[in-house]
Amino acid sequence: MLDTYMTGKVKRISPEAPVPVMNVEKVESRPGGAGNVCLGLISLGGIVTAMGRIGDDLDGEILKNALESESVNTSGLIVQKGYKTPVKKRLIASSQQILRVDMERVETLPEVYEKLFVHKFSSLLEDMQIVAISDYAKGFLSRTLLEEIIKEAHKKKIPVIVDPKGQDFSKYKGAYLIKPNLLEAYAAAKAADAEPLDKVAQILLSKSEADKLVITRSEAGITLFEKDGKRSDFPVHSKEVKDVTGAGDTVLAMLSASIANGLEITPAVQLANIAAGIAIERIGCARISLSELAKRLLEYDSENKIFEESHIFALQQALQGQSYTVLGVDTTSGLSLSLIHTIRELSKDQGRTLILYLKDMNPDPQMVNLLSSLQEVDFIVLKKESLQKLCESIHPDEVFIIENGKVIELLNAGILLSK
Repeated sequence: MLDTYMTGKVKRISPEAPVPVMNVEKVESRPGGAGNVCLGLISLGGIVTAMGRIGDDLDGEILKNALESESVNTSGLIVQKGYKTPVKKRLIASSQQILRVDMERVETLPEVYEKLFVHKFSSLLEDMQIVAISDYAKGFLSRTLLEEIIKEAHKKKIPVIVDPKGQDFSKYKGAYLIKPNLLEAYAAAKAADAEPLDKVAQILLSKSEADKLVITRSEAGITLFEKDGKRSDFPVHSKEVKDVTGAGDTVLAMLSASIANGLEITPAVQLANIAAGIAIERIGCARISLSELAKRLLEYDSENKIFEESHIFALQQALQGQSYTVLGVDTTSGLSLSLIHTIRELSKDQGRTLILYLKDMNPDPQMVNLLSSLQEVDFIVLKKESLQKLCESIHPDEVFIIENGKVIELLNAGILLSK
Protein backbone atom coordinates (compact mmCIF):
# COMPACT_ATOMS: atom_id res chain seq x y z
CA MET A 1 0.00 0.00 0.00
CA LEU A 2 1.01 3.62 -0.46
CA ASP A 3 1.40 5.93 2.53
CA THR A 4 0.91 9.64 1.86
CA TYR A 5 1.84 12.22 4.49
CA MET A 6 0.38 15.73 4.27
CA THR A 7 2.09 17.98 6.80
CA GLY A 8 1.28 21.55 7.71
CA LYS A 9 -0.12 23.86 10.37
CA VAL A 10 -3.52 24.44 11.94
CA LYS A 11 -4.23 28.07 12.80
CA ARG A 12 -8.03 28.25 12.79
CA ILE A 13 -11.32 26.38 12.93
CA SER A 14 -13.41 26.09 9.79
CA PRO A 15 -16.48 28.38 9.55
CA GLU A 16 -18.26 25.51 7.72
CA ALA A 17 -18.04 22.98 10.57
CA PRO A 18 -16.28 22.67 13.98
CA VAL A 19 -13.17 21.14 12.46
CA PRO A 20 -9.57 22.42 12.17
CA VAL A 21 -8.34 23.89 8.89
CA MET A 22 -4.87 22.64 8.02
CA ASN A 23 -2.65 24.62 5.66
CA VAL A 24 -0.65 21.91 3.82
CA GLU A 25 3.06 22.73 3.46
CA LYS A 26 4.42 19.39 2.22
CA VAL A 27 3.09 16.19 0.64
CA GLU A 28 5.20 13.05 0.66
CA SER A 29 4.41 9.50 -0.49
CA ARG A 30 6.32 6.37 0.47
CA PRO A 31 5.77 2.59 0.52
CA GLY A 32 3.50 1.45 3.35
CA GLY A 33 2.30 -1.88 4.70
CA ALA A 34 4.58 -4.67 3.52
CA GLY A 35 6.49 -2.00 1.57
CA ASN A 36 7.48 -0.41 4.86
CA VAL A 37 8.92 -3.77 5.98
CA CYS A 38 10.95 -3.84 2.74
CA LEU A 39 12.39 -0.40 3.48
CA GLY A 40 13.18 -1.45 7.04
CA LEU A 41 15.11 -4.46 5.77
CA ILE A 42 17.00 -2.34 3.24
CA SER A 43 18.03 0.05 6.06
CA LEU A 44 19.38 -2.95 7.96
CA GLY A 45 21.53 -3.97 5.00
CA GLY A 46 19.25 -6.64 3.56
CA ILE A 47 18.78 -7.61 -0.09
CA VAL A 48 15.01 -7.58 -0.54
CA THR A 49 12.49 -8.85 -3.07
CA ALA A 50 8.98 -7.45 -2.68
CA MET A 51 6.08 -9.75 -3.53
CA GLY A 52 2.45 -8.73 -3.55
CA ARG A 53 -0.30 -7.01 -5.49
CA ILE A 54 -0.67 -3.48 -6.81
CA GLY A 55 -3.27 -1.93 -9.09
CA ASP A 56 -2.78 -0.79 -12.68
CA ASP A 57 -3.07 2.82 -11.52
CA LEU A 58 -0.90 5.85 -10.81
CA ASP A 59 -0.63 5.00 -7.10
CA GLY A 60 0.63 1.52 -7.97
CA GLU A 61 3.21 2.99 -10.31
CA ILE A 62 4.35 5.49 -7.65
CA LEU A 63 4.65 2.65 -5.14
CA LYS A 64 6.65 0.42 -7.49
CA ASN A 65 8.99 3.26 -8.45
CA ALA A 66 9.49 4.21 -4.80
CA LEU A 67 10.51 0.65 -3.94
CA GLU A 68 12.88 0.43 -6.90
CA SER A 69 14.49 3.75 -5.97
CA GLU A 70 15.43 2.10 -2.65
CA SER A 71 17.00 -0.90 -4.42
CA VAL A 72 14.10 -3.25 -3.66
CA ASN A 73 13.63 -5.95 -6.31
CA THR A 74 10.02 -5.57 -7.55
CA SER A 75 9.98 -8.54 -9.94
CA GLY A 76 7.63 -10.32 -7.53
CA LEU A 77 4.89 -7.68 -7.78
CA ILE A 78 1.69 -8.58 -9.61
CA VAL A 79 -0.30 -5.83 -11.34
CA GLN A 80 -4.02 -6.70 -11.21
CA LYS A 81 -6.26 -5.08 -13.80
CA GLY A 82 -9.13 -3.09 -12.30
CA TYR A 83 -7.72 -3.26 -8.78
CA LYS A 84 -7.08 -0.03 -6.84
CA THR A 85 -3.77 0.24 -4.99
CA PRO A 86 -4.57 0.86 -1.29
CA VAL A 87 -3.64 4.39 -0.17
CA LYS A 88 -3.51 5.73 3.39
CA LYS A 89 -3.39 9.52 3.67
CA ARG A 90 -2.24 10.98 6.97
CA LEU A 91 -2.73 14.64 7.90
CA ILE A 92 -0.07 15.82 10.35
CA ALA A 93 -0.09 19.22 12.04
CA SER A 94 2.64 20.35 14.46
CA SER A 95 4.05 16.80 14.65
CA GLN A 96 0.62 15.36 15.57
CA GLN A 97 -1.51 13.17 13.32
CA ILE A 98 -4.99 14.69 13.23
CA LEU A 99 -6.67 12.48 10.62
CA ARG A 100 -6.10 9.40 8.48
CA VAL A 101 -8.03 8.78 5.26
CA ASP A 102 -8.02 5.21 3.87
CA MET A 103 -8.73 4.72 0.19
CA GLU A 104 -8.98 0.97 -0.32
CA ARG A 105 -11.21 -2.01 -0.83
CA VAL A 106 -10.82 -5.63 0.27
CA GLU A 107 -10.77 -7.81 -2.81
CA THR A 108 -9.95 -11.51 -3.15
CA LEU A 109 -7.11 -12.35 -5.51
CA PRO A 110 -8.53 -14.03 -8.66
CA GLU A 111 -7.36 -17.63 -9.21
CA VAL A 112 -5.39 -16.76 -12.36
CA TYR A 113 -3.29 -14.23 -10.42
CA GLU A 114 -2.96 -16.65 -7.51
CA LYS A 115 -1.34 -19.27 -9.77
CA LEU A 116 0.91 -16.63 -11.31
CA PHE A 117 2.05 -15.52 -7.85
CA VAL A 118 2.87 -19.06 -6.68
CA HIS A 119 4.93 -19.63 -9.82
CA LYS A 120 6.83 -16.35 -9.29
CA PHE A 121 7.34 -17.08 -5.60
CA SER A 122 8.83 -20.52 -6.25
CA SER A 123 11.23 -19.17 -8.88
CA LEU A 124 12.49 -16.37 -6.65
CA LEU A 125 13.17 -18.50 -3.55
CA GLU A 126 16.54 -19.87 -4.65
CA ASP A 127 18.77 -17.27 -2.96
CA MET A 128 16.53 -16.36 -0.02
CA GLN A 129 17.39 -16.81 3.67
CA ILE A 130 13.95 -15.88 5.03
CA VAL A 131 10.35 -15.23 3.98
CA ALA A 132 8.51 -12.45 5.83
CA ILE A 133 4.72 -12.41 5.47
CA SER A 134 3.06 -9.11 6.34
CA ASP A 135 -0.70 -9.76 6.35
CA TYR A 136 -2.95 -6.71 6.18
CA ALA A 137 -6.17 -8.62 5.43
CA LYS A 138 -6.78 -6.90 2.08
CA GLY A 139 -7.88 -10.13 0.38
CA PHE A 140 -4.52 -11.00 -1.20
CA LEU A 141 -3.24 -13.61 1.26
CA SER A 142 -5.90 -16.33 0.98
CA ARG A 143 -5.60 -19.60 2.94
CA THR A 144 -4.64 -21.39 -0.29
CA LEU A 145 -1.93 -18.86 -1.10
CA LEU A 146 -0.52 -18.95 2.44
CA GLU A 147 -0.38 -22.76 2.35
CA GLU A 148 1.51 -22.67 -0.95
CA ILE A 149 3.96 -20.00 0.26
CA ILE A 150 4.80 -21.90 3.47
CA LYS A 151 5.00 -25.24 1.61
CA GLU A 152 7.40 -23.87 -1.01
CA ALA A 153 9.57 -22.26 1.69
CA HIS A 154 9.66 -25.55 3.63
CA LYS A 155 10.92 -27.40 0.55
CA LYS A 156 14.00 -25.18 0.56
CA LYS A 157 14.25 -25.12 4.39
CA ILE A 158 13.67 -21.37 4.53
CA PRO A 159 12.06 -20.07 7.75
CA VAL A 160 8.78 -18.14 7.44
CA ILE A 161 7.93 -15.26 9.79
CA VAL A 162 4.36 -13.93 9.89
CA ASP A 163 2.87 -10.64 11.04
CA PRO A 164 -0.72 -11.95 11.23
CA LYS A 165 -4.17 -10.49 10.80
CA GLY A 166 -7.59 -11.87 11.71
CA GLN A 167 -8.67 -14.47 14.25
CA ASP A 168 -7.74 -17.66 12.44
CA PHE A 169 -4.05 -18.36 12.95
CA SER A 170 -4.43 -21.93 11.62
CA LYS A 171 -3.97 -20.48 8.12
CA TYR A 172 -0.32 -19.83 9.05
CA LYS A 173 0.27 -23.47 9.96
CA GLY A 174 3.91 -24.42 9.60
CA ALA A 175 5.37 -20.93 10.02
CA TYR A 176 8.55 -20.69 12.09
CA LEU A 177 7.40 -17.59 13.98
CA ILE A 178 4.16 -15.61 14.32
CA LYS A 179 4.19 -12.02 15.63
CA PRO A 180 0.79 -10.62 16.70
CA ASN A 181 0.23 -7.64 18.95
CA LEU A 182 -1.54 -8.10 22.29
CA LEU A 183 -5.07 -7.34 21.03
CA GLU A 184 -4.61 -9.63 18.00
CA ALA A 185 -3.32 -12.42 20.23
CA TYR A 186 -6.32 -12.34 22.60
CA ALA A 187 -8.78 -12.05 19.69
CA ALA A 188 -7.24 -15.00 17.84
CA ALA A 189 -7.23 -17.12 21.00
CA LYS A 190 -10.86 -16.09 21.66
CA ALA A 191 -9.77 -15.35 25.21
CA ALA A 192 -11.18 -12.90 27.74
CA ASP A 193 -9.00 -10.01 28.89
CA ALA A 194 -8.61 -11.68 32.30
CA GLU A 195 -7.00 -14.81 30.83
CA PRO A 196 -3.26 -15.16 31.55
CA LEU A 197 -1.02 -14.34 28.59
CA ASP A 198 0.73 -17.72 28.95
CA LYS A 199 -2.56 -19.54 28.30
CA VAL A 200 -3.27 -17.33 25.26
CA ALA A 201 0.18 -18.10 23.90
CA GLN A 202 -0.23 -21.86 24.24
CA ILE A 203 -3.59 -21.71 22.41
CA LEU A 204 -2.01 -19.79 19.52
CA LEU A 205 1.06 -22.04 19.33
CA SER A 206 -1.23 -25.05 19.20
CA LYS A 207 -3.48 -23.54 16.50
CA SER A 208 -0.65 -22.37 14.27
CA GLU A 209 1.87 -25.13 15.01
CA ALA A 210 4.52 -22.40 14.93
CA ASP A 211 7.86 -22.88 16.67
CA LYS A 212 7.89 -19.40 18.22
CA LEU A 213 5.32 -16.78 19.16
CA VAL A 214 6.37 -13.14 19.64
CA ILE A 215 3.70 -10.87 21.14
CA THR A 216 4.27 -7.11 20.98
CA ARG A 217 2.71 -5.44 24.02
CA SER A 218 3.08 -1.69 23.43
CA GLU A 219 4.46 -0.02 26.57
CA ALA A 220 5.00 -3.45 28.21
CA GLY A 221 7.58 -4.42 25.58
CA ILE A 222 7.77 -7.77 23.78
CA THR A 223 7.22 -11.32 25.06
CA LEU A 224 8.61 -14.45 23.41
CA PHE A 225 6.92 -17.84 23.85
CA GLU A 226 8.39 -21.13 22.67
CA LYS A 227 6.84 -24.53 22.06
CA ASP A 228 8.28 -25.99 25.27
CA GLY A 229 6.44 -23.37 27.33
CA LYS A 230 9.46 -21.13 27.91
CA ARG A 231 8.60 -17.45 28.27
CA SER A 232 10.98 -14.48 27.91
CA ASP A 233 9.96 -10.86 28.57
CA PHE A 234 11.76 -7.87 27.06
CA PRO A 235 10.84 -4.47 28.60
CA VAL A 236 10.33 -1.50 26.30
CA HIS A 237 13.35 0.75 25.61
CA SER A 238 12.23 4.19 24.46
CA LYS A 239 13.15 7.73 25.45
CA GLU A 240 9.82 9.28 24.40
CA VAL A 241 6.76 7.74 22.76
CA LYS A 242 5.61 9.98 19.88
CA ASP A 243 3.96 7.64 17.37
CA VAL A 244 3.53 3.85 17.33
CA THR A 245 2.74 3.86 13.58
CA GLY A 246 4.78 1.19 11.84
CA ALA A 247 6.42 -0.15 15.02
CA GLY A 248 5.13 -3.64 14.17
CA ASP A 249 6.78 -3.38 10.75
CA THR A 250 10.06 -2.44 12.43
CA VAL A 251 9.83 -5.52 14.67
CA LEU A 252 9.12 -7.77 11.66
CA ALA A 253 12.05 -6.29 9.70
CA MET A 254 14.49 -6.64 12.61
CA LEU A 255 13.41 -10.20 13.39
CA SER A 256 13.72 -11.14 9.72
CA ALA A 257 17.19 -9.59 9.37
CA SER A 258 18.40 -11.21 12.58
CA ILE A 259 17.14 -14.72 11.89
CA ALA A 260 18.24 -14.56 8.23
CA ASN A 261 21.75 -13.84 9.51
CA GLY A 262 21.73 -16.85 11.82
CA LEU A 263 21.08 -15.20 15.19
CA GLU A 264 19.37 -17.21 17.91
CA ILE A 265 15.81 -16.22 18.73
CA THR A 266 16.55 -14.47 22.06
CA PRO A 267 19.06 -11.89 20.74
CA ALA A 268 16.86 -11.49 17.64
CA VAL A 269 13.90 -10.46 19.82
CA GLN A 270 16.14 -8.24 21.96
CA LEU A 271 17.28 -6.36 18.85
CA ALA A 272 13.70 -6.11 17.54
CA ASN A 273 12.59 -4.65 20.86
CA ILE A 274 15.34 -2.03 20.82
CA ALA A 275 14.62 -1.14 17.17
CA ALA A 276 10.91 -0.70 17.98
CA GLY A 277 11.86 1.56 20.90
CA ILE A 278 13.73 3.84 18.50
CA ALA A 279 10.89 3.76 15.96
CA ILE A 280 8.19 4.98 18.35
CA GLU A 281 10.27 8.04 19.21
CA ARG A 282 9.46 9.43 15.74
CA ILE A 283 6.42 10.54 13.79
CA GLY A 284 5.23 8.18 11.04
CA CYS A 285 6.72 4.90 9.83
CA ALA A 286 10.37 5.15 10.86
CA ARG A 287 13.25 3.28 9.24
CA ILE A 288 15.90 2.08 11.66
CA SER A 289 19.45 1.72 10.34
CA LEU A 290 22.27 -0.47 11.65
CA SER A 291 24.03 2.75 12.61
CA GLU A 292 21.16 3.90 14.84
CA LEU A 293 20.86 0.45 16.36
CA ALA A 294 24.60 0.34 17.12
CA LYS A 295 24.48 3.80 18.73
CA ARG A 296 21.56 2.80 20.95
CA LEU A 297 23.24 -0.46 21.95
CA LEU A 298 26.39 1.44 22.93
CA GLU A 299 24.25 3.80 25.02
CA TYR A 300 22.81 0.83 26.91
CA ASP A 301 26.30 -0.62 27.36
CA SER A 302 28.13 2.63 28.01
CA GLU A 303 30.91 0.91 29.96
CA ASN A 304 31.96 -1.06 26.89
CA LYS A 305 34.27 1.43 25.19
CA ILE A 306 36.95 -1.01 24.09
CA PHE A 307 36.97 -2.34 20.53
CA GLU A 308 39.13 -4.78 18.65
CA GLU A 309 38.78 -6.57 15.33
CA SER A 310 36.09 -9.05 16.38
CA HIS A 311 33.51 -6.28 16.93
CA ILE A 312 34.92 -3.17 15.25
CA PHE A 313 31.94 -3.41 12.86
CA ALA A 314 29.67 -2.13 15.66
CA LEU A 315 31.85 0.97 16.10
CA GLN A 316 31.90 1.53 12.32
CA GLN A 317 28.12 1.56 12.30
CA ALA A 318 27.81 3.78 15.38
CA LEU A 319 30.12 6.41 13.86
CA GLN A 320 28.24 6.72 10.55
CA GLY A 321 27.71 10.42 9.83
CA GLN A 322 29.76 11.54 12.84
CA SER A 323 32.99 13.50 13.20
CA TYR A 324 35.73 11.90 15.26
CA THR A 325 39.30 12.47 16.40
CA VAL A 326 41.94 9.77 16.85
CA LEU A 327 44.71 10.09 19.42
CA GLY A 328 47.54 7.56 19.22
CA VAL A 329 48.88 6.67 22.66
CA ASP A 330 51.76 4.51 23.92
CA THR A 331 50.65 3.32 27.36
CA THR A 332 53.94 1.75 28.45
CA SER A 333 54.89 4.96 30.25
CA GLY A 334 51.67 4.94 32.28
CA LEU A 335 48.92 7.51 32.81
CA SER A 336 50.61 10.89 33.13
CA LEU A 337 49.12 14.30 33.92
CA SER A 338 50.24 15.38 30.45
CA LEU A 339 48.18 12.59 28.82
CA ILE A 340 45.09 13.46 30.88
CA HIS A 341 45.47 17.14 29.94
CA THR A 342 45.76 16.25 26.23
CA ILE A 343 42.66 14.03 26.37
CA ARG A 344 40.67 16.81 28.04
CA GLU A 345 41.78 19.40 25.51
CA LEU A 346 40.86 17.19 22.53
CA SER A 347 37.48 16.31 24.05
CA LYS A 348 36.39 19.96 24.36
CA ASP A 349 34.76 19.82 20.93
CA GLN A 350 31.37 18.45 22.03
CA GLY A 351 30.33 17.58 18.49
CA ARG A 352 33.29 15.27 17.91
CA THR A 353 33.94 11.76 19.24
CA LEU A 354 37.38 11.07 20.78
CA ILE A 355 38.93 7.69 20.07
CA LEU A 356 42.14 6.53 21.71
CA TYR A 357 44.29 4.15 19.68
CA LEU A 358 46.62 2.15 21.90
CA LYS A 359 49.77 1.49 19.88
CA ASP A 360 51.17 -1.14 22.28
CA MET A 361 51.11 -4.71 21.03
CA ASN A 362 49.84 -5.98 24.39
CA PRO A 363 48.65 -3.05 26.53
CA ASP A 364 48.30 -3.57 30.27
CA PRO A 365 44.60 -4.47 30.97
CA GLN A 366 44.58 -2.25 34.08
CA MET A 367 45.81 0.69 32.01
CA VAL A 368 43.14 0.01 29.37
CA ASN A 369 40.41 -0.07 32.03
CA LEU A 370 41.74 3.11 33.61
CA LEU A 371 41.64 4.98 30.28
CA SER A 372 38.14 3.70 29.51
CA SER A 373 36.94 5.02 32.87
CA LEU A 374 37.74 8.61 31.77
CA GLN A 375 34.55 10.45 30.84
CA GLU A 376 36.36 12.35 28.07
CA VAL A 377 37.27 9.13 26.23
CA ASP A 378 34.44 7.91 24.00
CA PHE A 379 36.04 4.74 22.64
CA ILE A 380 39.33 2.84 22.72
CA VAL A 381 40.61 0.87 19.73
CA LEU A 382 43.11 -1.92 20.24
CA LYS A 383 45.31 -3.33 17.46
CA LYS A 384 46.49 -1.73 14.25
CA GLU A 385 44.18 -3.85 12.04
CA SER A 386 41.11 -2.61 13.92
CA LEU A 387 41.97 1.07 13.48
CA GLN A 388 42.83 0.50 9.83
CA LYS A 389 39.44 -1.10 9.19
CA LEU A 390 37.65 1.76 10.96
CA CYS A 391 39.53 4.53 9.14
CA GLU A 392 39.07 2.88 5.74
CA SER A 393 35.29 3.06 6.09
CA ILE A 394 35.01 6.37 7.97
CA HIS A 395 37.91 8.84 7.77
CA PRO A 396 38.75 10.68 11.02
CA ASP A 397 38.61 14.48 10.98
CA GLU A 398 41.77 14.84 13.04
CA VAL A 399 44.64 12.50 13.91
CA PHE A 400 47.14 13.12 16.72
CA ILE A 401 50.01 11.23 18.28
CA ILE A 402 51.93 11.74 21.51
CA GLU A 403 55.67 11.38 21.00
CA ASN A 404 58.34 12.34 23.54
CA GLY A 405 55.70 14.07 25.63
CA LYS A 406 54.56 16.26 22.74
CA VAL A 407 51.22 16.23 20.90
CA ILE A 408 51.76 16.12 17.13
CA GLU A 409 48.97 16.49 14.57
CA LEU A 410 49.27 14.09 11.61
CA LEU A 411 47.95 14.59 8.08
CA ASN A 412 46.04 11.28 8.08
CA ALA A 413 45.54 7.99 9.88
CA GLY A 414 47.91 6.21 7.49
CA ILE A 415 50.88 8.02 9.05
CA LEU A 416 49.75 6.96 12.54
CA LEU A 417 49.35 3.35 11.44
CA SER A 418 52.85 3.32 9.96
CA LYS A 419 54.48 4.30 13.26
